[in-house]
Amino acid sequence: MRYKVLTILALMLVVCASCSRRRGHRGNLLTPSSSGNPYEVMVVADDSVWNGYAGSSIQRVLDQHIKGLPQDEEMFHRSHIAHAHYDKITNLFRNIILINVGKEYGEAKITIERDVHSTPQLIMHISGPNQREVSMCITEHTRAIQERFTCEEINRQANDLVDRHNIKFNEKVKEMFGCELYIPTDVKKLKVGENFIWASNDAVTGIQNIVIYSLPYVSEKMFRKGPYCALRDTIMKANLPGEKPGMYMETNRDYVWVKNIRVKGDFAMEARGLWQMHNDAMGGPFVSHSRVDTINNRVITVEGFVYAPEKMKRTMLRRLEAALYTLTLPTKEDDKEKSDKE
Repeated sequence: MRYKVLTILALMLVVCASCSRRRGHRGNLLTPSSSGNPYEVMVVADDSVWNGYAGSSIQRVLDQHIKGLPQDEEMFHRSHIAHAHYDKITNLFRNIILINVGKEYGEAKITIERDVHSTPQLIMHISGPNQREVSMCITEHTRAIQERFTCEEINRQANDLVDRHNIKFNEKVKEMFGCELYIPTDVKKLKVGENFIWASNDAVTGIQNIVIYSLPYVSEKMFRKGPYCALRDTIMKANLPGEKPGMYMETNRDYVWVKNIRVKGDFAMEARGLWQMHNDAMGGPFVSHSRVDTINNRVITVEGFVYAPEKMKRTMLRRLEAALYTLTLPTKEDDKEKSDKE
């Protein structure tokens, strides 16, 4: 039996970072700022549901580990309250899942609301006539639920970067590549190479890095795992050497996953996995987007990578991942304006 999903939950990361500028209002009614941290989800369900089939199913969905990290980290930090405690304080939470079970709900279904009690806010309603059907509905839509909340958080962080970002870095990207790329203001240590820019926050709590580089477009094979890793290793070896001779960044090819996505309506290849420093003990996770600049017949790759030994890396890497979605490639209008100036 297939279950009805009233919203298009299948719109996953392909629509992330559309940069729709939602402000602190819903209609004409001002709403307060939401509570909670990014990637925190509060589940509202009675104890009998939470401890039953439905509760077990949603816990498995939220507790799945993120692919491409060196240690196990859950996708979300979750909490649980009963419906009796869902009030004017708790309903301000940024990400909420409301589970209702009863004969009055008919077939199992999932619906979504935004910015009801606070901004930004996503409320997912999951309801059905009994726990077994609700549990099966949740399980069937595991990926859609995970990616809906992930996409929501990426959009929020990307929108924040539009308002507040490293201006110097963006100007350098514009100068060298004719692109726009918004990164966090604390990621400000710059190194410039040939068709390559690296920025780092150089923080004690965990080093967060973003790079952008370009290569001539050769063929669609550039968007396969093997050629991508080979090109990445060549670029990183030339631009990010280690402290001593013979040390350089390379890709751990046994732990790399690639997939095709769409960013701002255009094709992109997402790669995520682990990097390591050749002849050194350094390493960590990375995520990248490779996109085709059709105006200049080249591939632009933007990547975020983290070095934070003995620390959890989920939040740091996802913060950088949101920045990747802000990349804006040159357009025909940009090319015409450049030609007019020349």
